[in-house]
Amino acid sequence: MKYAEGFTKLIPSVLVFVFYSSSLAALVFVLEKMEVGIAYGIWASAGTALIAIIGILFFKEQVSIAKVVSISLIILGILGLELFD
Repeated sequence: MKYAEGFTKLIPSVLVFVFYSSSLAALVFVLEKMEVGIAYGIWASAGTALIAIIGILFFKEQVSIAKVVSISLIILGILGLELFD
């Protein structure tokens, strides 16, 4: 969304809608096989962790120990939901 600059740039704006739509479509397919609480928890937390990582890699956001630990805890939480269900 940052590259779309408030939806004033066409290609980045279209890509935002394509990727959000794809993400929701993937969630719909997963919901056929998983409980809604587990699937949504994984979907939301994986998205949060991925966006934080993209911010670090592509937008040169600051990296701190707290941020790395927090992202790691999100990933561990996702694994815990999947492995111990």
